Amino acid sequence: MAATRQFGAGSSQPTGPRPGGPGAGFASFERAKNSRAALSRVWDYLKVSKRDLLFVVVLVVISTLAGVYLPILQGRAIDGYILKGNLQGLGRLLLSYVGLLIVQAATGFGQSWIMPAISQRTVMLLRKNLFEHLQLLSLRYFDSKPHGELMSRLTNDVETINMVLTVSATQLVSSVLTIVGTCVTMLAVNWIMALVTLISVPIMGAIVRYIAGHTRRGYRQQQATLGVMNGLIEETVTGERVVKAYAREQEAVDSFQQSNTAYVKASTFAQTFSGVVGPVSGFVGHLSVAIVAFCGAVLAINGLATVGTIAVFVSYSRDLSRPMMNIASLFNTIQSALAGVERVFEVIDEVPELQDAPNAIVLEHTQGDVVFDNVCFNYVPDVPVLKNVSLHAEPGQTVALVGPTGAGKTTVANLLTRFYDISSGSIRIDGHDLRDLEKDSLRRAIGLVLQDNFLFAQSVMENIRYGRLEATDEEVIAAAKLANADQFIRRLPHGYDTNLAERGANLSQGQRQLLAIARAMLAQPQILILDEATSS
Repeated sequence: MAATRQFGAGSSQPTGPRPGGPGAGFASFERAKNSRAALSRVWDYLKVSKRDLLFVVVLVVISTLAGVYLPILQGRAIDGYILKGNLQGLGRLLLSYVGLLIVQAATGFGQSWIMPAISQRTVMLLRKNLFEHLQLLSLRYFDSKPHGELMSRLTNDVETINMVLTVSATQLVSSVLTIVGTCVTMLAVNWIMALVTLISVPIMGAIVRYIAGHTRRGYRQQQATLGVMNGLIEETVTGERVVKAYAREQEAVDSFQQSNTAYVKASTFAQTFSGVVGPVSGFVGHLSVAIVAFCGAVLAINGLATVGTIAVFVSYSRDLSRPMMNIASLFNTIQSALAGVERVFEVIDEVPELQDAPNAIVLEHTQGDVVFDNVCFNYVPDVPVLKNVSLHAEPGQTVALVGPTGAGKTTVANLLTRFYDISSGSIRIDGHDLRDLEKDSLRRAIGLVLQDNFLFAQSVMENIRYGRLEATDEEVIAAAKLANADQFIRRLPHGYDTNLAERGANLSQGQRQLLAIARAMLAQPQILILDEATSS
């Protein structure tokens, strides 16, 4: 590699604040900040499936109308045929009744067939946008967020949205239409009994409103504490060797128990209010049926209603309580989903700290002239790491940075690759300030090998090829030979096709470093940075 700059650096690592230890976040996030905005943004993703959604709405309307008309047929059967002993007419009516049931079943099947596809398409796009945005965020953002908590947003929170779209959305629309259609029909049939039947509506509305306010807060806390617990699990499992080396198993268990207890408290709070919905709604519904039956009997005795009309309103009273119970229970699911939606969009709305300038320069052929000019930098405000650092590495020169741990050697490497932006001063490559260069082209010109290298749970061949994805097998092997890794690779069970454990746990630290060096060699960078990469 001609004109290669080599920087040897130490192992000091940035240590940003990590908000939220075990159990943290329980009292934060008490309720959704802006539910309407969250729903509006979900709709933006649903617009991709507008035609399918319209078709589902048509199916829901047909199914609801069929369900609303069924009690009318029951009343006609009693008054017009059963009480008069007209079995022939009753048979014809029965055929119409069965036909409506078939229509209901067919439209319901259509909803259950189409809606999951719409939901998966929407969630796939949302998950894709979230993951893509995570790739744009700077390392400073990841320094301040537990990784498990971010994973929870990408998996658990997105899945709650999927659950709501797949099942709850159509049920909610159907329930609302059923209530409206039932009320209109009842008023047309007998307005007195309709008013009696509708007594339960404001009662159920008050119950739903009261429970919704509490469940939203509970589910928000539940999602937040779940993210904290996932972060603790991910951190503990990743650092299991350290836990065992220092015999800290009990401390790990205690920390997990603290986080687990916080999650249980949040879940219990949310689910307690969720559990109240069913019994209370059921009681109100049965009480409504009893009141309708009694009032209908009084009206029938006075000649103001027929037996068939009473049967119709008893059926409607049952049909009215069922969608209201559905809405009440759906509110719990929707509250959980709203909490998930907001947490997902909180990440998507995070503005990347490092962005390319409007007319960023693409760094193509680098000479490798590196200049640090009075560079100052701090990871945490008011805690300087570098103060007025200046250095000049000429093309072809090898520069070694030596100093105690925490002196800022790794920080120099992080700044040269523009993982972070400096506080003041300037860093230039071939006379260009890093902030004027396109980030991707800058990093393609630089090969960075860290002391603690990350290997993927793939084959040795694919781990080295990560440095240049289009490289041939022969080029990968040549890079491995250049890094003196070829011999130990060939001694592995399947050579270059040997699959590595997560983070390369089935290799020694030195072997992992050699693979990382081979990966950097394959990328053919013009500037090579070794951060104690040969320490093992």
